[in-house]
Amino acid sequence: MQGNLPPEAQEKIEQLQDLQETAQEVAVQKQEAESSLTEAENALDELDTIDEDTPMYRNVGELLVETDYDTAADDLEEKVDTLEIRLETLEKQEDRVQEQFESLQGELEELLGGGGMGGPAGPGGPGAGGA
Repeated sequence: MQGNLPPEAQEKIEQLQDLQETAQEVAVQKQEAESSLTEAENALDELDTIDEDTPMYRNVGELLVETDYDTAADDLEEKVDTLEIRLETLEKQEDRVQEQFESLQGELEELLGGGGMGGPAGPGGPGAGGA
């Protein structure tokens, strides 16, 4: 079907497919960041319930290394802050990709609608139907 499209329309379709892949990658990264953030926040909350003299350990590669309460709290707070910033960045990236996608989709529909392809309501075409 794409062989019948003008080269400009084919290029826009390829760009849309690339943006879809980017959107999926960003969504996966965002989900991973959200999961890590929840885990770090839960650990920080749990730390509030632990006596400061309780022996604690942290992962260093394959090892568990003893740490103190203040270091554990500082490390977790820093991790939460970093993950919140990462999540915010990913949300902005997600919004930008969505805006680009919608803009490109509109350009493609305009191209196909005005390109003598049977009109915007042509049955089964890539521009058929609304957004």
